[in-house]
Amino acid sequence: VSTDSIKSHKKFEEKYELPFSLIADEDKKIVDIYNLWGEKKFMGKTYMGTTRTTFLIDELGKIKKIITKPDTKNHTEEVLAAWDEA
Repeated sequence: VSTDSIKSHKKFEEKYELPFSLIADEDKKIVDIYNLWGEKKFMGKTYMGTTRTTFLIDELGKIKKIITKPDTKNHTEEVLAAWDEA
């Protein structure tokens, strides 16, 4: 879930040939429901933004797993392994 646009998500899905869809939350409704807005730090600066969280949701809309603070270097492998387990 991210506040990026649907267009940017589709481009990312195609580039990395993802076997699943990403959720674009441009109006921040999901961010608010799941309390995903919080303090972040980047290059010594603190600001408010969407906290990095991954939700694995099955075809029936059931959340199978929530990954908070994912390791971006290994996240693809983490997601695919979690999906296989779900």
